[in-house]
Amino acid sequence: MGIILWIVFGAIAGFIASNIMGKGEGLLWDIILGIVGAIVGGFIMNALGYAGVTGFNLYSTIVAVIGAIIVIYIGRLLRQRPQN
Repeated sequence: MGIILWIVFGAIAGFIASNIMGKGEGLLWDIILGIVGAIVGGFIMNALGYAGVTGFNLYSTIVAVIGAIIVIYIGRLLRQRPQN
């Protein structure tokens, strides 16, 4: 049951983050970005001295969304082609 909750949590966080950032990347990619974002967001918050993802709650959703926004931004930077 835990993995299903993380997939749902990742989908929610990824969906919110992709909508904040503009164009969505698709449901599967949003789920992946949300899960990776939760990890990145938790790592960043721990590095700043705050709690990371603490469970299925509003605080953790915000942390995961912030992390997913960072992941989306970096992904878009890496996918840009140099202008010639």
